[in-house]
This record gives sequence, C-alpha cells and structure tokens, in this order.
Amino acid sequence: MTVTGVAAQGLESPWGVAPLPDGNLLVASRDKGTISRIDVGTGAVTPVGKVPGVAPGGEGGLLGLALSPSFASDLMVYAYFTTESDNRIARLRYDEKRPAGEQLGAPDTVFRGIPKGLIHNGGRIAFGPDKMLYAGTGETGDTGLAQDKKSLGGKILRMTPDGQPVHGNPEADSVVYSYGHRNVQGLAWDKEKRLWAAEFGQNTWDELNLIEPGANYGWPGAEGKAGKPGMRDPVAVWKTDEASPSGIAWAQGSIWMAGLKGQRLWRIPLAGAAPVAEPEAFLADEYGRLRTVVALGGDRLLLVTSETDGRGSPEAGDDRILTLTVR
Repeated sequence: MTVTGVAAQGLESPWGVAPLPDGNLLVASRDKGTISRIDVGTGAVTPVGKVPGVAPGGEGGLLGLALSPSFASDLMVYAYFTTESDNRIARLRYDEKRPAGEQLGAPDTVFRGIPKGLIHNGGRIAFGPDKMLYAGTGETGDTGLAQDKKSLGGKILRMTPDGQPVHGNPEADSVVYSYGHRNVQGLAWDKEKRLWAAEFGQNTWDELNLIEPGANYGWPGAEGKAGKPGMRDPVAVWKTDEASPSGIAWAQGSIWMAGLKGQRLWRIPLAGAAPVAEPEAFLADEYGRLRTVVALGGDRLLLVTSETDGRGSPEAGDDRILTLTVR
C-alpha cells in the first residue's frame, strides 16, 4: 500500500464521499451540514450547497453520500443525515451549472424515522450491485433496538431508490435486511456481490461481518465471535483500541477498513467469503483518525481522515483526503 498524494486538505468534519463521473468528488461535512466539490487535480474545494434540516450533534449530522444509479440522467445525490427528530435519507438534484453554493436542489425525503442519538447514528449509505439503496444504522445507545425487528435502529436497511421495501427482503413490507447491529458505518460489496459491513463493538471486539438477509448479528447479546445459536459470528474481529471501524471498501481481493480510535487502515485479504491471512495494518498513527475508504477501481483508493470530528487532535492541513494504491 502506498500513499500517492493528497486530493484535498483543510476540510472540516468530512464524512461521506461520492465520486463523480468526471473523477472529482462530492464530500459531506458532518458538522456544517454542507456538501463541497473537490477537484482532485488541483485540490480546490468549492461549496455546492447546504442540506436543509441537518441538526449536528454528537456523532450526528450530515453523514453518508451516494449517487443515484441513474445519476447521468437524474443528477440525484442521496444524503443520510440527522435532523431534530430522526435520521433520514433525502435526495437532492446537483446542478453544476448553477453558482457555487447554490448547486443543490430542494431535498426530496425518501426515507425517515431512523432513530437518532448523540451516539450510534450509523450513517453509511450505498447503492448495491442490484441498484437498491442500503443504509447502515445504529442503536443510538439504546441496545434493545438492535434486536427489535420493528425498529430501524441497529440494522442494515435495503430499499428502492424511492425508499420502499424491496421484493426479496426478509419481510415483504419491511426495509430491514439484517439486524442485531450496534453501529454500522461500513458497507461494501466484493466482486462476487457479497455484502460486507463493519461495526463498532463496545469495549471488547470490533467486527467485520459478511451480511446475509434476515441474519441476526448478535448485539447486544453477543460481541465478537461468541458462537451463540441463532446469531451470526463476525468474519474478523479487533480490539477496540486497534480499530473502531468506520468506512470499508473492497479492492484487489481484500476489504480495506478505516480505523478511528485505532488510527490505521486495515487490510483483510479474502478468498471468497473467508480471510486467507491475518489482517494487516497500514499507516498506524500517521494521519490520525480515519473515517472513510472509497474504491475508485483497480488498485486505487481514497482515504478520508477524521481529526476535526471533536475526538481527534487536528494539525495543520487536517482534515485530508489521501489517494492510495494498494496491492
């Protein structure tokens, strides 16, 4: 793994990233509730607009971003964010032809009612190979929500781009895809279209899970590889001081996982659905807290630091988006 450059610096509380078709980036600021465009050639940061209704607080605010599968024609950007009452997902039309700072249209809320809290708001969204929208949510510190199938907290959700339950979900009238999660902030698919998710443990084990529809991932009754009947064990675990995982991406046969408290990038090499070697750490304590990893195709990744999130120790230039090549 090699750091090849800095795509941007001087960012405030960056969280979600959405690569544009032209190779540039949209980046969400959790605490400002704004989206900016990054010119990866020059590093220039241009305001795109503010997402109305964002109410930052604790771990909440403007979180994940994703482009519509039909972005070339509809120009829709999806955003997961915290409001005064809930976490929700809205889509906004992005028009580059409008003046800087005014390029976002009015939000069209496609899904609402995800529990909010000062902690564990989840927030990662991504369109899967099936062109459906997936969202990782947290249990807000109310651990019982994770096992309550009627609650949207502590889940991975799967919905249509319009926010409706998908045919083939475990329950026909529900967007709940998997449950028993503590706080999911990493979602990625491998080349065989398997869904992987990273989530925070409490005091003992952080997890990388292979997600199956309808499966129970154990929280709060299990943390790490507990081997409990009816609960799915993680594929890999870490002590919380070494990880506290946020974003993940798949590239070159491995899952790459950003660590917040662990301040390092983890590589988990896979053969199918199983690791083929022990996880390997890179960049330990070099760039501080690491929030988001984005696969750009081939051997290229983006890595977003998170030193300005209130828990880091920002230095000159923070926060950054780094470009990487991986093996």
